[in-house]
Amino acid sequence: MKNKIIISLFFFMYSSSVAFSKNDLYEKIDLFSEVLENIKKEYVDEINQSEVMDSAINGVLQSLDPYSAYMSPELFKEMQTDTKGEFGGLGIEIGMEAGVVKVISPIDDTPAAKAGIKAGDYIVKIGSEQVQGKSLLEAVKLMRGPVGTSIDLTIRRKNVKKPLEFRIMRKIIQVRSVNSKIIGKEKNLGYIRLKSFNENSDKQFLKSVKNLETKSKIKGYVLDLRNNPGGLLTQAINITDFFLNDGEIVSTKGRKISETRKFFARKGDEIKGKPIVVLINNGSASASEIFAGALKDHKRAIILGENSYGKGSVQSIIPLKNGGGMRLTISKYYLPSGKSISEVGVTPDILVEEEGEDFLINTDNDNQLNYAIKLFSS
Repeated sequence: MKNKIIISLFFFMYSSSVAFSKNDLYEKIDLFSEVLENIKKEYVDEINQSEVMDSAINGVLQSLDPYSAYMSPELFKEMQTDTKGEFGGLGIEIGMEAGVVKVISPIDDTPAAKAGIKAGDYIVKIGSEQVQGKSLLEAVKLMRGPVGTSIDLTIRRKNVKKPLEFRIMRKIIQVRSVNSKIIGKEKNLGYIRLKSFNENSDKQFLKSVKNLETKSKIKGYVLDLRNNPGGLLTQAINITDFFLNDGEIVSTKGRKISETRKFFARKGDEIKGKPIVVLINNGSASASEIFAGALKDHKRAIILGENSYGKGSVQSIIPLKNGGGMRLTISKYYLPSGKSISEVGVTPDILVEEEGEDFLINTDNDNQLNYAIKLFSS
């Protein structure tokens, strides 16, 4: 059984377009078997061979990119609990960077956001467990737990010398994706905060636009995608389409023909050409980058804030015969300009970094939002 797993593992690694002879392949399989046997015989502690094999499989997937990973049957079952926008946890979207767990963004109004976790933070310790060497999904599992219990996170933050420690209470996370209000001294600007691209976000978004239009003579819109980790591609396309009369929104390219597609805007700008400022930061990822990037490429909006995260790929969850699963990158996003978002993100037209230790999104101390409001009066 072990050899069968090893062979399957290496066929997965080398069944690409890269030339690799059968003799080389079998030599690598023999080498891998030799390493396992030496670990079994010589390693200082007793090991669980099943866990070692799981780690090896996960190592193959994570060597591809930060978003591909293996899920054991137990973990695969647990990971299917948060697909409808409600789940128990801390309220952070995380990814991997150089073997370390990195915060993509804290979700608004969740325990993590209220505790002060920021986009770009590195999680180095969860409770008493060191994170280095663990997979992304193992880290997620450690952070999950019964509602009402707390967990200690040790964080490394850019430009902060000492590690930061946070105690966060686990709660049921309910993601309400759209908030809106009228802002500006003359009360003529529409502010819409889009926290994620969940099911029905497009309907909530359009409803918010219509409500704002009936309340005031709206001069323009500030669309806030800061700390929005993304979500459904279809929602990103639908919401971007609100503001474009025509043209490409996004394209995806993969090895399969079915994963290589282009998506175009339909005629009709829901706000009839009114000016738009889109706010982004390092926590704006994936679908948020598609939205901001498309409006930037079409010169339909001014993008303001900080460079976005740079997650420009699509993952598919593939069930496995053992009851587990694998998350595998199957295609990449490309903006209308043809540029990839992966690892580079979207660069703002106007760079405005958050200022002050008391900075909070959508408050009087929000210098990025204040700058956006001034643009409409200049």
